Amino acid sequence: MYVEKYGYVGMLVFTVLASFWLEFVLKVQVLRRIKRIAQSILPPAIFFLTWDAIAVHRNQWSFDADQVVGIYGPFHLPVEEYLFFIVVPLAVIMTLEAVRRVKIQWRVGDEE
Repeated sequence: MYVEKYGYVGMLVFTVLASFWLEFVLKVQVLRRIKRIAQSILPPAIFFLTWDAIAVHRNQWSFDADQVVGIYGPFHLPVEEYLFFIVVPLAVIMTLEAVRRVKIQWRVGDEE
């Protein structure tokens, strides 16, 4: 079915729409700090993508071909899986920074 094929992409688009507006409306400026984003997102993304690749290789789990668009990256993981480990953490960081923008007194430990 057409809807199932784009379900994972739809979830990613919804995540972008639900959180990326914070970058512009509340001016959280997360996208301007590329180095910090990379340092925050890439290590866990590499770890979990490796975990996914090993599990797929061992046939411990798989991705339903009817529910992904059919574009595969390295280690035969769907492109949606790679995007997931970038989009979702980025949305979380934007949300955290938006809360910090609104609740100035709220501290998370990285203030200088």
